[in-house]
Amino acid sequence: MKKKTIIILIILPVITALASLCIGRNSVSPADVFKALTGSQDIQGSVRITIQNIRLPRILLGLLCGAGLSVAGCSFQGFFSNPLATPDTMGVAGGASFGAALGLLFGFNMIGVQVLSLCMGLGAVLMTRLAASGREHGPAVLIISGIMVGALFSALVSLVKFIADAESQLPAITYWLMGSLGSAGYKNLAIGAPVIIAGIVVIFLLRWRMNLLSLSEDELTASGTNVKLLRSLVVISATAVTASVISMCGQVGWVGLIVPHMCRLIWGQDNRKLIPASICIGAAFMVIVDTVARSVSASEIPVSILTAIIGAPFFIMILTSRKKLVSV
Repeated sequence: MKKKTIIILIILPVITALASLCIGRNSVSPADVFKALTGSQDIQGSVRITIQNIRLPRILLGLLCGAGLSVAGCSFQGFFSNPLATPDTMGVAGGASFGAALGLLFGFNMIGVQVLSLCMGLGAVLMTRLAASGREHGPAVLIISGIMVGALFSALVSLVKFIADAESQLPAITYWLMGSLGSAGYKNLAIGAPVIIAGIVVIFLLRWRMNLLSLSEDELTASGTNVKLLRSLVVISATAVTASVISMCGQVGWVGLIVPHMCRLIWGQDNRKLIPASICIGAAFMVIVDTVARSVSASEIPVSILTAIIGAPFFIMILTSRKKLVSV
């Protein structure tokens, strides 16, 4: 990857975040944004609160969620050798969603909902691993186990929605499951950000080795790589990132599928380039989507709706272009 490309990728999320600070239903000038970030008193109190307490934590969460879901998607696609693998392949989305729905049903505050969601997400991954243990298995068995565990927790989420009060609890659960960064705050970030950052760092450091996951078992053994350790680190890191993201902003689909494919079209299959590119572009992508979600209408649009609107046509375009290439 050329130095110019690296610089552009690093600057892209920064520029996107700064632009997003200015954009909203009440726009703020770049000069006032700068004053608010530097703590200047020469600015209206309402503008300072908007920038420091509302938009900044939300943008930070968007950067973390976009980067985390994108790198998790790359990791699972490489681990399963399946370009359609997503961050919730191991059942983590179902488990985290059930934990959040349960927390909202019991009336927990957002910190309690986040912690319970994170624990349930990681518990779902543990169930998937246990369901696939006790026999010689490859990634295909893990996928099947993840589908079963995800279906189980999806049914439990439906049960919670059935039990919930239709006037107060059910709307909150339904809206949360649609995905939103509206609950972003510094306390939430303090719990979830370390997990996401740690997972991203581990996967980033392993990107050189992750290219080996596409090899056969015999080739992996001949390379002298500790295959079990490598796979375990990749799965644990990617699932922890996914669970933490979902625990903070609900189910946000397509990001872990769209961004890796976008990057793969440009940089190919090499994880040494693919993972850093996915981190940067995923962070910028999520901030852009969230900025649109909170700005285009009086009421905020759930981000999962926008990502689906973008993601479905994107994949149709890819399939159409590949058919044309094959026919030629």
